[in-house]
Amino acid sequence: MRLKNFNVSFGEQVFKALGDGSRIRILHLLLRNKELCIADLELVLDFTQTKTSRHLIYLKNAGLVSFRKHDQWAFYYIKDEMMDFLQQMIGYLEKDPQLYRDQEVYQTLYSNRELAINRLQHRHFTGINQ
Repeated sequence: MRLKNFNVSFGEQVFKALGDGSRIRILHLLLRNKELCIADLELVLDFTQTKTSRHLIYLKNAGLVSFRKHDQWAFYYIKDEMMDFLQQMIGYLEKDPQLYRDQEVYQTLYSNRELAINRLQHRHFTGINQ
């Protein structure tokens, strides 16, 4: 479903949500990487778990993000109907140095995680204890 228009009340919530730099950073990371868990966002943004959760709840209550549970993890993502709107809004900030650094940090952490997973799988299949 695509968002075609919204009323003033909904617009007020959306623009309030976009009125905070921390929430813009979170939305940018979610737009670029599809979905992230709270722990990933904490590491990338250097926020506490409490601060990260508080901003995600604000974004969820504003109707911008949703989440799915997998075991004890909650993975947050941009709601489908808000995707085009947020891509346009956040797109204007794409060259912002802070947003660029956030994405670089995420890419580094993600590649290190992939390396760790590959090492664990290699040990499991070969029986090697390194």
